[in-house]
Amino acid sequence: MAGAKMGLGGGLSNLFGSDTSDLMEESLDNGTKKLPLAKIEPNPDQPRKAFDQVSLDELTESIRLHGVITPITVRKGEKDGYYQIIAGERRWRAARQAGLEDIPAMVLEAEEDEVMELALIENLQRQDLNPIEEAEGYERLMKQFGLTQEQVSKRVVKSRSAVANALRLLALPTEVRTMVSEGEISGGHARAVLAVNEADKRVEAARQMVGLSVRQSEALAKRMNKKTVEKPEQSPEVSVDYIAELEKELEGALGRKISIQQGKHSGQLTLEYYGAEDLERLSEALRNLRV
Repeated sequence: MAGAKMGLGGGLSNLFGSDTSDLMEESLDNGTKKLPLAKIEPNPDQPRKAFDQVSLDELTESIRLHGVITPITVRKGEKDGYYQIIAGERRWRAARQAGLEDIPAMVLEAEEDEVMELALIENLQRQDLNPIEEAEGYERLMKQFGLTQEQVSKRVVKSRSAVANALRLLALPTEVRTMVSEGEISGGHARAVLAVNEADKRVEAARQMVGLSVRQSEALAKRMNKKTVEKPEQSPEVSVDYIAELEKELEGALGRKISIQQGKHSGQLTLEYYGAEDLERLSEALRNLRV
């Protein structure tokens, strides 16, 4: 095996170019070789853990009819004569399921960290990842290989904003992430869940969004963000009839019936008198009154 290694900066497309003969073992004319399926092992650290059986069955039927069109990528394994998959485990699984004995493969020389990065990139370039798998893949590229969001976007040939939006989903509660992974809600619904300001309401929001459109889910998040203004509990008012109390007070002091009529800007005070002499005393008292 030649000692030259390919750079990873351009993604898998650079690896599969025409000038790869120095990386091959016993290369055929097309730069690949047929390897026995029994001599190929999956990478135990493969980032992709779940393979949809329906999709795998469809690929198996295609392989039965047309064979494996795209070679898998492998490197030499730890055991002599064996190979470890770098990219293409799904094709390898389908080929075994289809009853094939060998599979076209490209043999590369790659270090452990390069293998992991290639496997991650190959998976992230697939179209059937769920949004959480995609986000976890981006996060792993950043943490394990020290890449920035910009570098990740270039590796997987996606915009930086797409990578950033995907990574936001990792802030979801575990239950909501599971709902996304299992297809109960989409990535669009998940972003609507993140729009709910109060984190403790996000699980309930996700449950309510099942069956709604993304637009309806966004509207639901907005409604949940409208804080209910709670009116302070008012103590029952103690109603005091000031006029009635004043009438009683004056009646006790003057010894006569008093009536007060209060209007908006003025009022009327009526005093009863009892006979001519009482009227004279009352009149004299009023004459001496200074207001």
